[in-house]
Amino acid sequence: MKPESRQQQIGIDRIVRLEWLERAAHLAQAEIPKVMAKQNLSEALTISFPTSDPSVRGSLSKTITILMNVWLSGPKELADLKKAGLELLRIKTEGDRLAIHWAMLMATYPFWGAVARQTGRLLRLQETITAEQVHRRICEQYGERESVSRRVRYILRSFIAWSVLQETKTKGIYCQGLSLSIDDVKLIAYLIESVLHAKTDASVRLADMLDSTSLFPFRLKRTTAQSLLIASPRLDCIRQHMDDDLVILKKA
Repeated sequence: MKPESRQQQIGIDRIVRLEWLERAAHLAQAEIPKVMAKQNLSEALTISFPTSDPSVRGSLSKTITILMNVWLSGPKELADLKKAGLELLRIKTEGDRLAIHWAMLMATYPFWGAVARQTGRLLRLQETITAEQVHRRICEQYGERESVSRRVRYILRSFIAWSVLQETKTKGIYCQGLSLSIDDVKLIAYLIESVLHAKTDASVRLADMLDSTSLFPFRLKRTTAQSLLIASPRLDCIRQHMDDDLVILKKA
């Protein structure tokens, strides 16, 4: 049986907090050995998992695995993207940093992007959404499994923790949270690259990329394909028509 690709895997199975990713990225920037970095994360996150319950301790271990995969280990094909992200984190602040972590998390765990895509689509159609609506759409892609439902909830709770999704006064109903403007072309190129890594499509129209609902917390400045190619050496472009460019990942 052919193994599942990253894009087909559910993978992410715990709430991921932004401050935890910040810590993992800081350890990566400092080039801390992986064994030491894992121990550092374990000590730092223990306060968030204050129990001897084996199931909760297992949650800590799984959370650390996610953080390690995003910024300290992870798929080899994302090595250049990771390096670029760590460089951007050295010079960016607040909202831009959130976008960088979002991008790297989505590239590493495409299921995050799949849930974001359906969440964003729903929010474009209506002011409020429910977890059940997102879950129903995700099941069309990943199948009707209990693990899918549970992991959709983890990611929606993560969106709330990141403040990009908000709970309304009615339990189980959510609305749009933060909506951040992204003007830097290098960061726009980085976000687009992450979307391409998370998708199975070999190419995507630039206009569709700039409006991708998997990036629903962000408003990307309109830009040209030429600007993206200058901003990122890892992107390439195919001209279809006069004003219709396809963006692709440049082959190694």
